[in-house]
Amino acid sequence: MIVNFSTRYGQLTLLGESAVTLLKLAGHSGTVPGAVLAADLPGFLARLRAGLAEQGDAASPPSPKSAALNDDEDSDAAKPGQVTLRKRAVPLIDMIETAIARGSDLMWERG
Repeated sequence: MIVNFSTRYGQLTLLGESAVTLLKLAGHSGTVPGAVLAADLPGFLARLRAGLAEQGDAASPPSPKSAALNDDEDSDAAKPGQVTLRKRAVPLIDMIETAIARGSDLMWERG
């Protein structure tokens, strides 16, 4: 599954597991589709940043194909070359900051 995020000012596509994990870090249930109103985005962003401060160095959830190839992994910590949740969140954070500055809602749906 992929998740498409959108505002009036842009679009972003993330792999489903990573997207749901980031939504949960921001205090959302992780359901897809979903939305956050412009008035609620500052709090959403603050919770996302707080969640990333605690868990941001964990490896971003792999896609189903790469998970099947790496079944021998025992740790949630990112290994060299793996993408962390903190790095995966950068474009989403940028999108949210733009939405806050311009008064737009954030929406997401299955792609």
